[in-house]
Amino acid sequence: MSVDRLRAFKHLSAGIALALLAAACSSATPTAAPATAVPAKATEAPKPTDAPKPTDAPKPTDAPKATEAPKATDAPKPTDAPAANKANTVVIDRAEDTVSLDPDRAFETLTGILHKAIYQTLVTFPADSASEIKPMLAEKWDISKDGKIYTFSLRKDATFSDGAAVTAKDVVFSWNRLINIKGNPSSLAGNIAGVKATGDLTVQLTLTNTDPSILAQLVNTAFGVVNSEAVKKQGGTDAAGADKTDKAEQWLNQHSEGSGPYMLEKWEPKVQTILVRNPKYWGTPPAIERVIFRNVAEAATQKLQLEAGEVDIAMDLTADQVPSLKSNSKVSVFESAGDTVFFLLMNADKTIGGPMSNPKVQQAVRLAIDYEGQKALLGGKASTPASIIPIGFFAAYPEDKALKRDVDGAKKLLADAGFAKGFDIELAYPDFTYSGFNFGTAAQKLQADLADVGIKVTLKGSEVGVWLDGYRQGKLGFCMSLWGPDFRDPGNYLEFLPGKKVGERAMWSNTNSDKTIQDLRDKALVETDPAARAKLFASIQDYLQQNGPFAPVVQSAVQVGLNAGLKGFVYNPQWFVDVSLLSK
Repeated sequence: MSVDRLRAFKHLSAGIALALLAAACSSATPTAAPATAVPAKATEAPKPTDAPKPTDAPKPTDAPKATEAPKATDAPKPTDAPAANKANTVVIDRAEDTVSLDPDRAFETLTGILHKAIYQTLVTFPADSASEIKPMLAEKWDISKDGKIYTFSLRKDATFSDGAAVTAKDVVFSWNRLINIKGNPSSLAGNIAGVKATGDLTVQLTLTNTDPSILAQLVNTAFGVVNSEAVKKQGGTDAAGADKTDKAEQWLNQHSEGSGPYMLEKWEPKVQTILVRNPKYWGTPPAIERVIFRNVAEAATQKLQLEAGEVDIAMDLTADQVPSLKSNSKVSVFESAGDTVFFLLMNADKTIGGPMSNPKVQQAVRLAIDYEGQKALLGGKASTPASIIPIGFFAAYPEDKALKRDVDGAKKLLADAGFAKGFDIELAYPDFTYSGFNFGTAAQKLQADLADVGIKVTLKGSEVGVWLDGYRQGKLGFCMSLWGPDFRDPGNYLEFLPGKKVGERAMWSNTNSDKTIQDLRDKALVETDPAARAKLFASIQDYLQQNGPFAPVVQSAVQVGLNAGLKGFVYNPQWFVDVSLLSK
């Protein structure tokens, strides 16, 4: 990249070329997680008919028929799910982690897929990558010289599902409601100083500080635009204090008010979620009329149902299931490196974390993990991240810089911390499989790893919602979790630092952290020069390998089973699958 081109990116994210270079230098080259890429100047929005053309799913060779139908007790029975082989319906198996379907409160993995189909954002990514920022509801945008003011011009033809036009006031309402509800996704708006309509179709966003990743953040469906008048009629508000006065969540859990190609028909928690085609969609209508997401937590059950033709997509397959599926002519398999990092949290508050709050114990745990064993357990295209920043992201260390197991070093650290004979501790985790990663199996492996250095672990698996509540409130002393990026930039991982969102879940604050990491955090939050950013994130990764309450365990692989008759599946690291591209 030329010097002139680098200067053009000064007030934006790291450039596409630098992102690709960072990925190419890694020993692993996942296609799923390129760095944030932001255009140096605004571009015109594509017409609705210009949507990317998906390709058919790969056709595998023939194979034996499935010999065993799924048992009736393997999964909840949807009350009205049509057969997967119907031409106008797609059925998807996915472990459900949904807490809310309100776009300003939801912050889980499945809701990202659902809201991609229902609520549109001003900007987006290409169908199959996160390589550049593209227009969606905004047809163009301008950026002030100081990088703090973004002015978006909305397209004129976009409408909500009731036929009302999408206007600037809807954007302002949606974003202010996100900020004032103060839910989990509101952290994405933490640098927003204000948003206002400067015309019927013009929105001005003002930042408190320059932010090299702001456009990538705006791709997140937390910034999806809702029909302001319709939501207000259901008790919604964007005013200060909305966290106490907004009453629209219950209604939005069963209805939707977006401008996307689909609408929410029904959500039966822990059973199924049904989307139906939006008859007033302003763009090209999707080919599939109904999309049904069934809550199936076990990968084995998903595989059986895929082979039996009961579902079109199985999203949580494990790597060891792939070989037999590849020999089955009725299905195909998509494989990729993932960008979800599974990690351990060791609470920094002594009253909660006990021995896990001790910095020497935290480092001992990092050295005790059998990283190669965890990678082999996950299989497929899994990798060992050198830090909480996924391999392939801009400035992320490659796999050859990851920590290696050192049992003797871990034992010495424990002895120095006063635990020469070890100690007992409870490990909490959500009892489900995500993207081929079974938390229970991984927990058993970690239990054995830590036993080798004298730490006796009692396993405590919980239902996802129960575990999630304790994790988000910082009540867990020692737990295993996952982080799928909210946006494709290393800036998202500053949330793991003191006083930030995940840091707070580990009770890691300015009070019990040192000035070194606080200064690195504060500089990385506002630095816009790509070279300077790379140096800052290198220092952060170096620090976290030796300090802090987190231990990265493994980086995900992606295995998706597809009905061979399904067309248009395109994997995207931001929203996983855009169901509006599917057809049969």
